[in-house]
Amino acid sequence: MPKSSSSFYTSNVSLDTAKNLVKGSLKALSLGGSTEHRMHRECETPILAAASQAKVQGWTPLLVVIGMVSILGSSVPVGYNIGVMNTPAHIIREFCNATVFETYGINMSPAGMNVLWSSIVSIFILGGIIGSLCGGWVADLVGRRGAVMVNHALALMAAILFGSSRSAGSVEMLLLARLIVGLSSGLVTTTVPMYLTEIAPISIRGAMGVLTPLGLTVGVLLGQIMGLRPVLGREDTWHLLLSLYAIPVLLASIAIPLLPESPKYLYAIRGEIERAVDELCRLRKVSIPDELGTELEELSQSSAASAGTSWSVTRVLKTSQLYLPLCLVCAMQAGQQFSGINAVFYYSVTIFQNAGFSEEGGQYATIGAGCVNLLVTILAISLVTRFGRRALILLSCWLAAGCLILLMITIIFIDAVSWMPYLCIFAVLGYVFTYGFGLGPIPYFIGSELFDVGPRPVAMAFGSMSNWAVNFIVGMTFPSLQTHIGAYSFLIFALITICLAEFLRLYIPETQGRTAAEVADALEGGFKRRKGVILVAPPNNDSEVGGELTRVAV
Repeated sequence: MPKSSSSFYTSNVSLDTAKNLVKGSLKALSLGGSTEHRMHRECETPILAAASQAKVQGWTPLLVVIGMVSILGSSVPVGYNIGVMNTPAHIIREFCNATVFETYGINMSPAGMNVLWSSIVSIFILGGIIGSLCGGWVADLVGRRGAVMVNHALALMAAILFGSSRSAGSVEMLLLARLIVGLSSGLVTTTVPMYLTEIAPISIRGAMGVLTPLGLTVGVLLGQIMGLRPVLGREDTWHLLLSLYAIPVLLASIAIPLLPESPKYLYAIRGEIERAVDELCRLRKVSIPDELGTELEELSQSSAASAGTSWSVTRVLKTSQLYLPLCLVCAMQAGQQFSGINAVFYYSVTIFQNAGFSEEGGQYATIGAGCVNLLVTILAISLVTRFGRRALILLSCWLAAGCLILLMITIIFIDAVSWMPYLCIFAVLGYVFTYGFGLGPIPYFIGSELFDVGPRPVAMAFGSMSNWAVNFIVGMTFPSLQTHIGAYSFLIFALITICLAEFLRLYIPETQGRTAAEVADALEGGFKRRKGVILVAPPNNDSEVGGELTRVAV
């Protein structure tokens, strides 16, 4: 190696000098560079790799702060607003009925009240759909960090409206608040998983991806607990209950100035190379860019793949190479909701009552099932790193489908055998457990691993929209299904989950420890490529950086 090159790696050069050298190297790489430069760089690659391996990139204090901010300020409020409306529903309905009469002089019929209540519940999901569709555009317009700030602002605005609706005697304010918090929630499910996986080193990318569904699970559980009558589920406190999520949002907002922008976004979309290197050094807690190792090369590859421009919806839909990964993202997000998780929780109180619990006891038992969901989601942080995404999602689908079939059978014969209600409870808890380590967390972040930084926002937006749309469909149709076919409605969810498992078995590659370029290679050829083979990385028990890629038959 030439002396000048050696001195770059061994001397204490200034940070500015190092950045300029790295910037020039990357620019030459992206443009092809001279033969001499390419040979020079190839000689340096082992040293870069050695430096990277010497500093195993994992959790740093800044990444921990970012994780906490994303959970408290983004994911928890989304889950909270999903779970908070169920328990105090009759109290809020009475408020709406009385307010409409006082304001408009209309004495609402039960049917009219049902329509109004359905609107209050479903407008949140409508906001989620709209927020999801706008999420990719917002993420490219103001950046990933800016998108976090936008969803914080929307969430706080909605909390103010929730808190004021009772004293103002305004149903309209309640509706508007639900719409705005839905917009915020849709932005969260599109942008936050993307932000977390873009800033994470490859060794903990899966763990960072699980933080979003972990926060959702915590939020749902908190909403259920705080909605109990002994806590805040009363006539004089329900407005405080609905706005309580503002506390974690405010706490998280204090740390917003500490959040870095995504280096991949800065490099590939904005073309701000020097700032991207600065932010990456800050994230990895290094002072000299050469200690970043191969991550600098990955930034250059992302920039080349994105061509330095923002990808529009039209451009994504016209790119045939993206059809398969887009279908995978949408299928996993939609399949998560079609697996029947909300229907199981909806029916769980009745199941627990049939097992001998009182109505209040059934509510507490449902909260217990939520605790199981939370614990297994925490466990998933380790599992996605240890066993990979593909194996977990397939196992989760098959076991969840089996539990749904068992649940259907036990509900049908629940009065025939004395111990059947307990088997029914086992089916519910088994379903919640198997859902929690695969179907629950993986769909939220898989899009960030299947797509490069350019088309990623659009893909994440489509996936998130699919999730919210199917959530709406299931919510609207499940009560009717229960009326007409009863327990057999769970068979529909089981069959859809089995179909999802088969689709994923054929086409989903293992993304653990793989760069976007390697995943793109695995998906090359689209739907026509295999009766074939899939790309599998043998998991490493200590990190996500696995062994060599292996092609195996399916």
